[in-house]
Amino acid sequence: MPQFRLSEAARLLGVSDDTVRRWVRAGQLSAFDDSAGRKVVDGAELAAFAKAQAEQPEDPSNVGRSARNRFVGLVTEVITDKVMAQVELQCGPHRVVSLMSAEAVRELGLRPGVLAVAVVKATTVVIETPEGSR
Repeated sequence: MPQFRLSEAARLLGVSDDTVRRWVRAGQLSAFDDSAGRKVVDGAELAAFAKAQAEQPEDPSNVGRSARNRFVGLVTEVITDKVMAQVELQCGPHRVVSLMSAEAVRELGLRPGVLAVAVVKATTVVIETPEGSR
């Protein structure tokens, strides 16, 4: 069973160590001592907690799509030439980069500070695990 120290759990959840300790004290997250006497959280419980805590901003487009991977965020950078553009969005802690036509950037009015939704439809998603986490 994978276990994570409270500081690792905090980093994975994007919060401070103190926040994780408060959740443990409040009974929202269970922690126990590992064989070295350090407080740890069970990986499966942490995953369920992370899923319950994740708050994705509502998709402002209200468009139905078959793509399930939608990331709402703010445009942080747009680099264009005559034909192509690179658009970066900050979606919570995640940076999403899209390459598109410069024409699409103009039509969508994409510029830093604009609210946008990155819709990802892929036939392949590669998942990796760090060595020793298995």
